[in-house]
Amino acid sequence: MSFSLAAVVPTYNHYRHIDRVIDALRAEGLRIFIIDDGSAEPAKSEIAKFDDPARGISLHRLEKNGGKGAAVMTGFRLAAAEGYTHVIQIDADGQHDLDALPALIQLAKIHPDTLISGQPVYDASIPTSRKIARWITHAWVWVETLSMAITDSMCGYRIYPLAAALAVIETETVGHYMDFDTEIMVRMNWRGTPVRMLPIRVTYPEDNISNFRLGADNWLITKMHTRLVFGMLARLPQVLRNRPVAKRGVRHWGRINERGATIGLKTLFAFYRIAGKRICWYAMQPVLLYFFATGATQRRASKEYWRRLYAARGEARDVSLCQVWLHYRSFGAMALDRLAGWLGDIRPADFLGDDLSTLDTIARRKQGIMVVTSHLGNVDVLRAIGAARGIDNVTVFAHTRNAVKFSRMLSDANPAATVDIMEVEDIGPATLIELEEKLQAGNWIVIAGDRIPLTGGKRIRLMEFLGASAPFSEGAWIIAALLRCPVYLLHCLSEEGKYRILFSKIADRVERGRAPRDGLAAPMTAYVRKLEESCQKYPEQWYNFYDFWANPDDGRKQEERHSEKP
Repeated sequence: MSFSLAAVVPTYNHYRHIDRVIDALRAEGLRIFIIDDGSAEPAKSEIAKFDDPARGISLHRLEKNGGKGAAVMTGFRLAAAEGYTHVIQIDADGQHDLDALPALIQLAKIHPDTLISGQPVYDASIPTSRKIARWITHAWVWVETLSMAITDSMCGYRIYPLAAALAVIETETVGHYMDFDTEIMVRMNWRGTPVRMLPIRVTYPEDNISNFRLGADNWLITKMHTRLVFGMLARLPQVLRNRPVAKRGVRHWGRINERGATIGLKTLFAFYRIAGKRICWYAMQPVLLYFFATGATQRRASKEYWRRLYAARGEARDVSLCQVWLHYRSFGAMALDRLAGWLGDIRPADFLGDDLSTLDTIARRKQGIMVVTSHLGNVDVLRAIGAARGIDNVTVFAHTRNAVKFSRMLSDANPAATVDIMEVEDIGPATLIELEEKLQAGNWIVIAGDRIPLTGGKRIRLMEFLGASAPFSEGAWIIAALLRCPVYLLHCLSEEGKYRILFSKIADRVERGRAPRDGLAAPMTAYVRKLEESCQKYPEQWYNFYDFWANPDDGRKQEERHSEKP
């Protein structure tokens, strides 16, 4: 593809910083089309001064304001009429990093068939309202494209392959106002135009004039997203065919989960604090829908779980896609409750059940115990308010580095809810000594009993669970035997807007006996039976989104096993 680049600078009453923009574009030797979208005085006269055809700068004035999108599309047509193949779009208000121009242009030359867009890196000058609006739009775009390749669709600093852009605006409905940047990017993506993002600094000048019309533009953006969602569904085969193929390197599963979960949790934290729980729940829906649409492995796992659950109940039912979607929504609600707990928004009055008094009694004794839990329900809700109930020494026993970063982040959110997280991959004498010291100090040692070790089939026992053999780790029970401490089961389940605590003793002590595994059968069986009973009663709160019944020696399924979050 040939490459000849012109610049389109739309402006509406922005003139204070346009000189810097023009100078930077001319320094790159670019032909410039300034589109004055009906500016009023004094901006009209100031902008007119830049019309200088001899230097390759042309001013085209629209007498009536038609919107940023209309101005940019006018510039596209002018550039195409002069034979240019590419257009760089840049705002006139001075917020974009002009030093990034050479990098954008070079990237476009290397990838001429690609839409090259800036990915904003904001400083402290960005208004909070814009940050929220951008996050909501990002989430909708991920749904509309069934991809996360477009990490920012609202940045007006980009280079278009002109033929691909004109093909969209001449044949499809594209917004003329603040809905333009997002809509044309999504529609070009649907048609197979690749997208590449380049991080750029964005600063809002103190004298910046915003042309965003709060009511009118938000309504236009809402209508745009409605059009795009239904448009995506109408052309779903085309959208799926043109989705970018993810580059898959050889990365450890723990690293992948850490990256995605940490970013997601940080974003959720910020949005929750700004907008509150109810608005945050609505904003999560497009994100959940994206993961639902793209998570084939997790959907299969959910369907398999429900199939086994129905069979165990003696129900001859098919698992509908709607049931799987409700399972995803339950996962989202759990994540939101987790945040609420850590941020101090869940009160003691929100808990139900006689088992809560048992838990409080144990807590008052300051007795060191081992607590075996699972990925059923949301034990984090209870853990987050533990200090208020006298449970102020909790050590969570984890297998990956993910939990360490989570702990730091959660501690920053609510220092009073801090828990100690130990990352343990191979248990040695030093680890056991440290755990024993914690128990003597009255700590609760918490470990999930429903995940097998990263090493696969080592120290695994097959147990009957929902009518079929499933692998369970012996690790928690071996540790309990070595530490000679009482073992309790703890679950926290959502029930009619409140939280029910299930807390019961599994064993006063776990004895391994002469044959190392003989003494583990009784406590493990008790644990699995109680887990099964709770699944029957609270089925949508099972959050193991992988093939739970897979043979751990099956390499293919083992890889899927650790991509468990929807």
